[in-house]
Amino acid sequence: MSKVRRRIAFVFTLLLGSAVPGLIQAQSVETSNAAAAVVPLTVGEVARRVADTYPQVRVSREELEASAARIRLARTAYLPKIDGIAQFNRGTRNNVFGPLLPQGTLPSISGPVIGSNNGGSVWGSAVGILVNWQPFDFGYRRAGVMAAKADKSHSDALLLETQLEVGAAAADAFLTVLAAKQTEKSAAAAVNSWDALRKSTHAQAAAELRPGADESRVEAERAMAYTQLVYARQAVATSQATLGKFLVGTPAPTTLDDGLIASSLPVVPETPALSVSQHPALLAQNALVAKSQAQLHAVERSWVPQFNLEAAGYARGSGADTNGVRLSGAGGLAPNVPNYVAGINIAFPFMDFASTHAREAEQSAVLNANQARADLTQRQITEEITKALAAWKAAQEVAGATPIEVRSAHTAFDQANARYKAGLAAIDDVAQTQRLVVQAEIDDAIARLNVWRAFLQYNAACGDLQPFLQAVGR
Repeated sequence: MSKVRRRIAFVFTLLLGSAVPGLIQAQSVETSNAAAAVVPLTVGEVARRVADTYPQVRVSREELEASAARIRLARTAYLPKIDGIAQFNRGTRNNVFGPLLPQGTLPSISGPVIGSNNGGSVWGSAVGILVNWQPFDFGYRRAGVMAAKADKSHSDALLLETQLEVGAAAADAFLTVLAAKQTEKSAAAAVNSWDALRKSTHAQAAAELRPGADESRVEAERAMAYTQLVYARQAVATSQATLGKFLVGTPAPTTLDDGLIASSLPVVPETPALSVSQHPALLAQNALVAKSQAQLHAVERSWVPQFNLEAAGYARGSGADTNGVRLSGAGGLAPNVPNYVAGINIAFPFMDFASTHAREAEQSAVLNANQARADLTQRQITEEITKALAAWKAAQEVAGATPIEVRSAHTAFDQANARYKAGLAAIDDVAQTQRLVVQAEIDDAIARLNVWRAFLQYNAACGDLQPFLQAVGR
């Protein structure tokens, strides 16, 4: 029995030795996966995601694809037209003299008038091909292609403008979440501080070392601090919902990278750039002006003669002779009488000058309106850049003053708390300084975030988020 037990123990040891490394490896994999799952989401990653996946961006991208297709469509006007036809019919052969106004209802008939007026029918057939090509058009087709290209340039600029807008909005939503979380953190710290003070005050009041009014005051202050914490949590949930709007369809982040609060702040340059020529909004408006100019040029080229080189080859068959005699059987089903023709067809719409002139006036007014909008857009962009620069400077100055506010508030609280414990100050002094500490910490965190937000708004106003993304370490 002892040998059997030793053998069983030996086998068990071998199995355990082979299984333990696998378990350790599996646990290490799970640990690494868990660590990878909680990688904080950065503001740069948010801006990058929405620039690729946000529905509004996808709409602009599809409109860009449609404008590119319209260029290809406009270029097809240079190609010759080739039309083919094959026809087989059976009908009567009665023909009469006299003109007939152009229309699309009555079928045409060819051949001499044979004086017949009966219901006898014959077979007829026809096959043919027609080639039509315009050798020149006085720039009309080229104007159409240029208008399509201007439309694509407009769509290009609209896509950039959309990416700029949604990227800035998503980054701002990220910063709003961070600000709300900092407020929640400070409010929670205030609640914890009042909880600690409440315990000591309760013990002292129970020992009749402190008046009961102090305990009641601490309870009231703690309740007000908790109310602020509840509102702070609501602000966090609301801001996270706004941020989640930009991250639909992607894995929800468990944590956000709040390194911007402790990192060095962007400094306002001494001579900031105020150039707006490459702003996507202005590029889009200028592209719209170019599109209107191309459309006006196309309208101006529409009242011109149309030269068409045409060539046709065809054959017809008829079950009736010129004297009216009907052929027997399937006579006429085979197109056995061929013809060909080639020439030039010149057409000019003389009376279209009135409508063309009216369309020119309309398009000219549209062009003038778009030029005025371009000027207005440039002025608005300059205004936004100036405002954003002023906000950035103010936020930077505030962020430089809030650390002093935090230090002073903590010093005042520590002194008031020490004096209260020594019986040299009332609980009101502690309450006031505690509120100052909470507000100072909130002001400091939000002031730093406001510098980043102002920096973001400045870059958005300039039309380029890359400096912001580089600064946050995208």
